[in-house]
Amino acid sequence: MAASGRLRGWLPIALVVVAGGLLALALRERYHHRILTLVLLWATMGLAWNIISGYAGQTSFGHQAFFGIGAYVTVLLILKAGLTPWLGVLAGAMVAVAAAVLIGIPTFRLAGIYFALATLAYPLILRIVMDFAGYQEVAIPMARERPTLFMQFAEPRAYDLLALGVFAATLALSHVIEGSRLGYSLVALRENEQAAEAAGVDTFRCKMLAYMLSAAPAAIVGAVYAHAILYVVTPEAAFGVLVIVQTLVVCLVGGAGSKWGPVIGAAVMVPISETLDATIGDRVPGIQGVVYGAALVLIILFAPEGLYWRVRGLLGGRRPAPTSSAPAPPAAAPVTGGPAVIGGDLLVVGEVSKAFLGLQALSDVSFAIREHEILGIIGPNGAGKTTLFNVLNGFLVPDRGEVLLRGRSVRGLRPSAICRRGVGRTFQVVRSFPRLTVLDNVMVGAFVRDRQRERAEARARAALGVVALSHRADAAPTGLTTLELRLMELARCLAGAPTLVLLDEPLAGLSGDGVGVMIELIRRLRADGTTVAIIEHTMQALLRLADRLVVLDQGRRIAAGAPADVTRDPAVIEAYLGTRWLRHAESLRT
Repeated sequence: MAASGRLRGWLPIALVVVAGGLLALALRERYHHRILTLVLLWATMGLAWNIISGYAGQTSFGHQAFFGIGAYVTVLLILKAGLTPWLGVLAGAMVAVAAAVLIGIPTFRLAGIYFALATLAYPLILRIVMDFAGYQEVAIPMARERPTLFMQFAEPRAYDLLALGVFAATLALSHVIEGSRLGYSLVALRENEQAAEAAGVDTFRCKMLAYMLSAAPAAIVGAVYAHAILYVVTPEAAFGVLVIVQTLVVCLVGGAGSKWGPVIGAAVMVPISETLDATIGDRVPGIQGVVYGAALVLIILFAPEGLYWRVRGLLGGRRPAPTSSAPAPPAAAPVTGGPAVIGGDLLVVGEVSKAFLGLQALSDVSFAIREHEILGIIGPNGAGKTTLFNVLNGFLVPDRGEVLLRGRSVRGLRPSAICRRGVGRTFQVVRSFPRLTVLDNVMVGAFVRDRQRERAEARARAALGVVALSHRADAAPTGLTTLELRLMELARCLAGAPTLVLLDEPLAGLSGDGVGVMIELIRRLRADGTTVAIIEHTMQALLRLADRLVVLDQGRRIAAGAPADVTRDPAVIEAYLGTRWLRHAESLRT
């Protein structure tokens, strides 16, 4: 069944490639062959850009740097060393991948518009370098007597088929990425980078890998474009803004984030712009820029996600979002067995301090979380509870102090590394990946333990079964209730098989029935051997759950111990519970 599904996924790709080959053989006029070559090359360039900007959401305004590197490296190797461009193409791709690493290491420290603007600097630098080095115009040496060896074909169909081969390889690469662990990770970090990190995705590594994978085909396109279209390579043609504009247009018009978007965008935009340029370009100079600009305006107004996603939505290709009348998940089965035996220290926090611009969020906080216990962390708003969780799972590095997991320091590790060591995390405000289904959301966490897609899917379905959410596996997160969203996030956490789960206000926003479902589920986790640390303001529920409590106030630990003792502590009553708590404490504990 799985094998037949994979074959069906390859069938559209095969049909598109065969159609391109048949069209190359059927066309007669050289001008039409030129348009076909341009469609295939710009579709490939769009696919390359889509890997980093569509899947990963890291908008690159400087991808023409790799395009130009491919063109210049290939042509200069012919000129200086007499090397065949077939080897030059490979060399250009390798140089582009190396450049992606050098660019990515400093640039991926930035985010959003700052990353996009930073990428724009690199092609500008390369243009200046080429001008300074004296390569303002580099003509490809003619070698008509050896056309195949030097990629100088008299027959235009040869360029069509060459461009088709590059296009087919890049389309296949995109298809493989979409269904792989990397693809799920890229979409997850695009949707919510912090949630992806907490689920075990090494976001920096994934960005770098995507950048490298996108650089290679972009360089190959530049090399082929130089031989099939340019003949004379200039800094403006190789590194100019028109390259990235055309790339952006085919992706945005067709739809970024899918392998078919750039294909559709190139098939629509390139023939229109080239035909208008050939027919009225002499009377309306710059008609191509007008066409691209008008297309972007129309897409933004009427189909901001692109033609592919628009048409897919109209045809019902997206799974419909469940309505609010959908059945609620069944309540978790009550825990009938006794609680797991509490063991030794699993995680030890030693004198941890953290300040933000002089504001002391945590001050010398020390405590331990024991194996198989439920530890409650309470305190007034602003006490430092979420800051503490962010320190425990790596989003923040403490200014002082140490965090030991099974006796080993995790101080300074990324959240993804701490997740792989067995610490899961949910958030106060649920962080989902809206463009992924519920099952796919959970699979992101499952890939921490299983790299193979089929096994990760099985693990994700098992986690959905634990939280009684299997009936929502194919739903979109946007259609879930608050309880279902929290269950989905918990399932994503559990899919990574954590030994310690950090729950940040998991009962917030839930109805009474929802609170009951979550409480029974947390008890079951503890009975199955999972250790839980929970931040919660609902004291009635926390007293039913916690084996011990740790109380924070103004960043300091003011009490710790059994719930009955902590709730009678005068300091806790004064700082957090209030005097009325004394009259109700006994009834709440029962």
